[in-house]
Amino acid sequence: MQNITSNQNNRVKEWRKMQTKKGRVKAGKYVIEGWHIVDEAIRHDKPLDAVMVTDANYLDELNIDSTTTETYLITPEVAKHISATETPQGVFAVLKTDDYHESIPEKLGGSWLLLDNIQDPGNIGTMVRTADAAGMNGVIFGKGSADIYNPKVVRSMQGSQFHLRLYSGDLAEWLTAFSKHNVPIYGTELNPQAIPYSSAAPTKQFALIVGNEGNGVSSELLAKTDQNLYIPMKGEAESLNVAVATGIVIFHFVN
Repeated sequence: MQNITSNQNNRVKEWRKMQTKKGRVKAGKYVIEGWHIVDEAIRHDKPLDAVMVTDANYLDELNIDSTTTETYLITPEVAKHISATETPQGVFAVLKTDDYHESIPEKLGGSWLLLDNIQDPGNIGTMVRTADAAGMNGVIFGKGSADIYNPKVVRSMQGSQFHLRLYSGDLAEWLTAFSKHNVPIYGTELNPQAIPYSSAAPTKQFALIVGNEGNGVSSELLAKTDQNLYIPMKGEAESLNVAVATGIVIFHFVN
């Protein structure tokens, strides 16, 4: 184990830069932090490039073998410097960004959630966790959506990113692939052609596109769906939070 006490250490500078997209792209790595997320990465056999802790005993609690994984004992000051939170837990790990997928699978089936221009990290985390809880195959981050490796997104997904497949790509290309594999595609929009979500039959195979609360799903993508859905509301609210609406529709389909 290596001891690091200065924020000016080159390793610390590298970890700090990984809090930015530019830094992550250059390094090909990103930082996760917190007991739960690091433990989830370990339990699901994600290769750890490095582990950083503020207490050497944490390595035993995480069952980290320092002979096979680079380990660093850092000070609370260094932990705060590299953390994306106000009160770091003192447990960090570095993973390679190529853990996630870019190309569309040759065989495509099951249930998928597509995010069109979703930017709020909290909503993204809730939707990824919902997709995980529903047993979906994966989530696809489309154009305009927040970066999969954004520290707030990573934290809000709470380890669910290690339980299902995450992709980043052109949603129009994905929709073409879903159509080719006869996977029904549903959009979410309130228009004359849309039907109540409850009118769509539950199915184990579907692709669901959701958009941000301000603009909804793009017209280009909605034109490629098999059916667009809406959630009837009995009260006077104009709209539902996108993560809440996504959960309602997903669990209608999978139940």
